[in-house]
Amino acid sequence: MRVIFAGTPDTALPSLRAIVDAGHQVVGVLTRPDAPAGRGKKLAASPVAALADSLGLPVFKPERPDAALVVEVAGLRADVAAVVAFGMLLPRALLDAVPRGWVNLHFSLLPRWRGAAPIQRAIWAGDVVSGVTTFRIVEQLDAGPIYRSLPVPIGPEETSGELLARCAELGGPVLVDSLSDVAAGVEPVPQSSAGVTLAPKIRPDDVRIDWTQPAQQIDLLVRAANPAPIAWTMLNGQRFQVLKVAPGERSGPPLAPGELAGDRRNLWVGSGSTDLRLVQVKAFGRKPMTGAEWARGRQGGIAPGTRFDG
Repeated sequence: MRVIFAGTPDTALPSLRAIVDAGHQVVGVLTRPDAPAGRGKKLAASPVAALADSLGLPVFKPERPDAALVVEVAGLRADVAAVVAFGMLLPRALLDAVPRGWVNLHFSLLPRWRGAAPIQRAIWAGDVVSGVTTFRIVEQLDAGPIYRSLPVPIGPEETSGELLARCAELGGPVLVDSLSDVAAGVEPVPQSSAGVTLAPKIRPDDVRIDWTQPAQQIDLLVRAANPAPIAWTMLNGQRFQVLKVAPGERSGPPLAPGELAGDRRNLWVGSGSTDLRLVQVKAFGRKPMTGAEWARGRQGGIAPGTRFDG
């Protein structure tokens, strides 16, 4: 089939490769415009644009889904469009410009976790299973009828970055099979109205750690926020990021919520239930390091009663 591919970040790359490898004719790749990147903030192409260029595919970088884009898309004479993390809402005129519709690969088992952050929300909520779903895009967010889905178990220590990378790889073949369904005239199945949950984008202010929460809930938050926007707390008036925590058995009386204790092997913090090991941290102006490394490098060590602010 003649296929338009729409995607932007690294998570879309396995799907683009899978569609090309399956022998479909990719007549155009839509991606977001070049954006500042790195310390120098120089404009850089998106990962999808870079891959498409290397494959010799025509690339389009619309700033908005306006009438000009509708004309451009219609002119590609595609049969179907495949979408993975494009980052742009598609209006009705654009949906209608592709005869067999737009098929989206979403990283959850719909109708659970509709929205921008399904993987993060699943981990934060303590779900044990995530997944991938392909569906026909409609104007309502992530509510279109479903072609295929694949459950993906969530590992007990898995971060959102790790789970998203796995789902991206597993989702490519599911998307290709869904394009075969479109070619064969298979009609997608309407989503259930039961079990709908929303997954709005997670912002930095959402992931400040409340150390009075139980240790398990703090662990879920830290895993959900890794690699972005990274869970954080305050220490001596400066932001202190927490990338990984773990349960453990510590000798001595329990620490108060947010209270710190360190030795040569571990950095500990109190929570609303049991003490936690701070496995990987990033102090203000420093690189990520183990909690023990940070504790050993702290001038004067960790004084008794030292605790995170707030």
